[in-house]
Parts: sequence; structure tokens; C-alpha cells
Amino acid sequence: MSDSAVLDADCVRYGVIGTGMMGVEHIENILHLDGTTVSAIADTNAERREIGAQVARRQGGGDVIQFADHRTMLDSGLVDAVVIVTPNMTHADVLSDVLATDVHVMVEKPLCTTVADCQRVIAAETSGTAQRVVWMGLEYRYMPPTTALLNEIRSGTVGNVKMVSIREHRFPFLQKVDDWNRFNRNTGGTFVEKCCHFFDLMGLIADAEPVRVYASGAQDVNHLDETYDGEIPDVLDNGFVVVDFDNGVRGLLDLCMFAEASKNEQEISVTGDEGKVEAMVTESLLRIGRRADGQHVVSERSITDDSIRHVGLHDGASYLEHVDFLAAIRSGEAAKVTLLDGMTSVAIGVAAHRSIECGQPVEMGEVI
Repeated sequence: MSDSAVLDADCVRYGVIGTGMMGVEHIENILHLDGTTVSAIADTNAERREIGAQVARRQGGGDVIQFADHRTMLDSGLVDAVVIVTPNMTHADVLSDVLATDVHVMVEKPLCTTVADCQRVIAAETSGTAQRVVWMGLEYRYMPPTTALLNEIRSGTVGNVKMVSIREHRFPFLQKVDDWNRFNRNTGGTFVEKCCHFFDLMGLIADAEPVRVYASGAQDVNHLDETYDGEIPDVLDNGFVVVDFDNGVRGLLDLCMFAEASKNEQEISVTGDEGKVEAMVTESLLRIGRRADGQHVVSERSITDDSIRHVGLHDGASYLEHVDFLAAIRSGEAAKVTLLDGMTSVAIGVAAHRSIECGQPVEMGEVI
């Protein structure tokens, strides 16, 4: 890594490892930041590499060097920071390679597909310079309505938090390159792949550690008519997960992936001893009710963030996440979202799948 590039801060050079749908999303977000460029991309798929390079050029980037192997890119001296956007089952090995260098890194969710791999990369994080930023990509924290909800909780609007309920009613998994996301062995399972976002939010809202997980779920509708080399996909498409935290807060996830006929894809409800706050994420609305104001008295306001330059696939959340990642690189401050956060969110998902398999609650101590 070039010290002058970071100290001077004129231009931070990014490499993007993995140029599928989300890789392209990251490229677009990076190029909407001030003083950044995508100098290199790496992907084993030549077609996707070229698509990524075209997007970078179209967004006003300069020359983009393409690599078939991310390790060659890391050795090239062309990048100050990288974003890992490869399939889930590759995260542990790719991140380990990056952590053997001094390059700043953001890794997309989930951190890894197993707790053991999460522990391995966390141990590897101690390598490299202390000034290197290692950032866990959990961009749902940055959804504007969710951020507004978090601010209300921190300001005491609901009093002491007691219950967190998150609903995601959405469309089925999208098709990915080589259909890697159709099988649990590649994704870690639906509650790891998709729902680590929500388990991260639960822990953030509860401000506590998870101790126990109960879950019920199944694959009832999606992908049952698909076959890949004679194999039917096995990813769950619906379920409920209850998480008990060590301070008494309880969290509930309600997931359905054949419910695209919904007004809101995501809804978050947090209830405390003094009130309730809700974020209607798709509508970008915040609702607040305080018990002291009386029954059915609820205020509602629209949430906007004029600082967002690129809305993209996550309502501007990925852009805001990149703003903070870049700020940490330039200031030398620690990451606001850590690999430990990533491991905890994965571990809850692993516990949820185990609970479904065994038909009973799973203690987090059994998983992590």
C-alpha cells in the first residue's frame, strides 16, 4: 500500500474483488465519493471482469486494471483499499489473503459461512499495520429509516428497550453467477446469508449479547422446480427466529421470501417500557408512540438523507457505509463495524439453522 496515497488523501485507490451484481454496486458507490478511484478489479469470471471495468469507466473512473486472481492484484501495488464481494463460501480464504497485507478492506456480509472460519479471519486480523481499517459490510445499519430509529432509541424515546421485532417480506433469492446461492453449503443457509443483517441490528438495538436462539423455518415455495446438476436447491424461504439477549431483551425475525406483494419489504418495531418506535423501511417512514401521550397517539414522519449521492440497491445505505469506511481510512480511526460484529451475526444464523434441525432452543455457547 502506498503511504502517500493515504496520508495525502488526494485519491484513495480501490480494488474490487468480485464483480457480480453487488460488486458492480460497490464500484458505483466508490466512484460517487470524493477523491477515490477504482484502479483494479479481480474476478475469476472474464465476462464479469469486463462488465465491472465498463461500469467503472462509465462512472468516470480512469484506467481499470483487470486481474483473474485477487492475489496478483494485491501484489501489484495498485490499491490502497479493497472490497471483497465474492461468493460467501470464498470469503474466509480471500479475506485471509487480504489480511496478510497492509491494505484496508471491507468485506461484504456474511463474514463467513461458518463460525470457525469467522474465528480464523478474526485471528488473522492482528497481522498487518495497526493503521489498517478492517470493515465488516453490514449496510442495513445505514438505511436512513433504520438510522433514524437507532437515533430515537439512543435518545431515550422508548425508554428501556424490551422487544425488537423485524419483518422482512420480500422476493425470492435472485439468480447469481453460476447459481452459487441456491445451496446452503455455499451460502451458510438463509439465516446466515440474508438474515445476518437483521441479527446485527437486533444486537445493536438490544445493546447486548445473544444467549439463546429458537427457530422454525422451511423451504415451502421457492426454487423447488429448479435443478442444478440433478440437485434441487435447499435454501429456506421462510421462518421465525427468536433471540434472547443477556440483558433480557427479546428479538423476533419474521422472514418470508415469497411475499413480494407487500407494501414494505422491511419493517422494524422496537418497544420499550415508555414507548414504541417503528421504521417502515421501504416507505421510509418513522412512527413514534409514547405511552405517556395516551392510547393510539402516534406521530409519523418521512425520512430522507440529502447527503446520499447514489441510491443504488439499498436506498443509499451502501453509499453511506462507504462514506464512513473512507473517513476511517483517511483519519486512521478504527472501523465502526467490526469482524466481531460480523461473527456474532453469523453465529445467530448458525444457531437458528441448528434449532430448526434439532427442534429445540440452541444456546449460543453451543455455537461460538
